[in-house]
Amino acid sequence: MIKMEKVVVGICSSISVYKSCEIVRGFQKKGYSVQAIMTKNATFLIQPLLLSAITENTVHVDTFDRKASESISHISLAKEAALFVVAPATANMIGKMASGIADDFLSTFYMAVGCPVLIAPAMNEAMYFHTQTQLNIKKLKSLGARFVEPDRGYLACGDEGWGRLASPEEIVEEGLKLMRKSQSLAGKNVLVTAGPTREYLDPVRFLSNRSSGKMGYSIAEEALKRGAHVTLISGPTHISPPQGVKLVLVQTTDEMADQTFQHYEKTDIVIMAAAVSDVTFKDVAPQKMKKNGLSQDVKLVQTQDILKKLGEKKGDRILIGFAAETENIKENSLQKIEDKNLDFIVSNNVADETIGFESDFNQVFFVYSDGQITRTDRMSKVDISQLIWDRVEDLLGQKN
Repeated sequence: MIKMEKVVVGICSSISVYKSCEIVRGFQKKGYSVQAIMTKNATFLIQPLLLSAITENTVHVDTFDRKASESISHISLAKEAALFVVAPATANMIGKMASGIADDFLSTFYMAVGCPVLIAPAMNEAMYFHTQTQLNIKKLKSLGARFVEPDRGYLACGDEGWGRLASPEEIVEEGLKLMRKSQSLAGKNVLVTAGPTREYLDPVRFLSNRSSGKMGYSIAEEALKRGAHVTLISGPTHISPPQGVKLVLVQTTDEMADQTFQHYEKTDIVIMAAAVSDVTFKDVAPQKMKKNGLSQDVKLVQTQDILKKLGEKKGDRILIGFAAETENIKENSLQKIEDKNLDFIVSNNVADETIGFESDFNQVFFVYSDGQITRTDRMSKVDISQLIWDRVEDLLGQKN
């Protein structure tokens, strides 16, 4: 028997709302407790009493219901949820979720929840393919939400087309997959480095690079979603860290090295996504240097190779590196794998201004020690982080 956990089903005002009962039953048959949330308009199509009888839980509709307000239910429920399914999801609700609008219980709950989110759209074909709806869906996907795409068939308006709610069986199966994945790294200690380093010349000037930290932060967040204990060692960024990670802030390469080595012994999986500076200043001036001294007194030296030192003490750990290349990606990546004792390396061509540094998107190569190489399509860094962890889990399966 699986451990009883709570699945929260959000129900919007689509004609397909009657299928929500089958979705609830589907999760119950798998051993999960279900809590229903309905929008006010959904209650005109199906009575909350029906869902309450099926789930044996009070159905939440109004954020300002007295009982709900007394316990701040959207917060307390969010802590219990193993999965949040919105089915059917209307264009209106998808738009509110994508825009961060929280004006009813369902949309407010979405803003509070930290578990996996699965959305099953249901609407007229014209609404589904409307540019704004597709942009909203794209944004939610970039934020980590998963979708069960609608089917093509007979719609409530009498048309034939896309927009029909996916089958309850498909929605339940996708939800179960998400929950299984949310525990796939349970018990593992993960270390991720992210962002740039800064190498100071004096209190004002420093040498750095264009890394935004977005890739590393997405990797850390995805590990957290899969149940890992995550330590994120980050150089200076403008990104809010994922809630739940242990964040360690550093500035220089030496600081990043010190913190990485401190946490290394208790770590099972290490992904070095930081763009660590290759050089630093030989001497750091205690006061701001004058312009006339810059050309004569500034000398550069190489920084320590953190990844190489980690590879020398790798043991049974999984160790993944990143490479920012502009040419000969496969050859350079294979050399780094050998030199630094890596399981695989994630390489990207930073010469392309539309991906990589400072962008929300990337296109990477996965390069393995046996010469195998695969290339992704251009996709969001959130999607790439999921692919990275899928490959790490493949390695874990081989080791076990």
